Amino acid sequence: MGDLSLVTLVIIAANVVVSLKGFNDFSFFERYKFNIAAITRGEKVRMFSSGFLHVDIAHLFFNMFSLYVFANVVIAFLGNFKFLLVYVVSLLLGNLLSLYFHKNEPYYSAVGASGAVMGIVYAAILLQPGMSLYLFFIPIPIPAYIFGIGYMLYSIYGMKNKVGNIGHDAHFGGAIGGYITTLLFASWLFEKNLLMVILLALPIVLLYILKKAGKL
Repeated sequence: MGDLSLVTLVIIAANVVVSLKGFNDFSFFERYKFNIAAITRGEKVRMFSSGFLHVDIAHLFFNMFSLYVFANVVIAFLGNFKFLLVYVVSLLLGNLLSLYFHKNEPYYSAVGASGAVMGIVYAAILLQPGMSLYLFFIPIPIPAYIFGIGYMLYSIYGMKNKVGNIGHDAHFGGAIGGYITTLLFASWLFEKNLLMVILLALPIVLLYILKKAGKL
């Protein structure tokens, strides 16, 4: 994993500062969280600001730890500026997908960097598909691409069945953001890792098919 780059450190610091403010200031939290009714009224800043708020310390830690684990892989291939673009695009696309799926639910609200972080995770898997992950509850290494595809499929299941108080659609939208921007920045992946490009696209295609068929 190595040392934190400056851009990763700035992102983590921004998440910590904004989240701590939100923990201690209810009106601040309410003003900047993702909320369908407020966004449709024109409060578009929530599409961005909600990605820096978290519900509690555990939520914040999990997202920032996941970012720490995968950030350097993306930075090593794309550099700091493109890494930042992947992060921001993933954050916004995650919230756009949430807005699309919940547009008729004015009271729907969400917070968290999960969409942006999932974009970085998906980017890292695309760029270095051979890496392995050690998950807390599984004692053997899991190939990163298996984790990525499995998580996306679980997100579809979660969206379909409304599993838990989790923004599955934001996670999925973030992963799509990471997928698209990484392929734009690293078009050589079509030659070097075409199979992985296709495999990681399968959950995205499945989501489209299910939505068109009215199953979501």
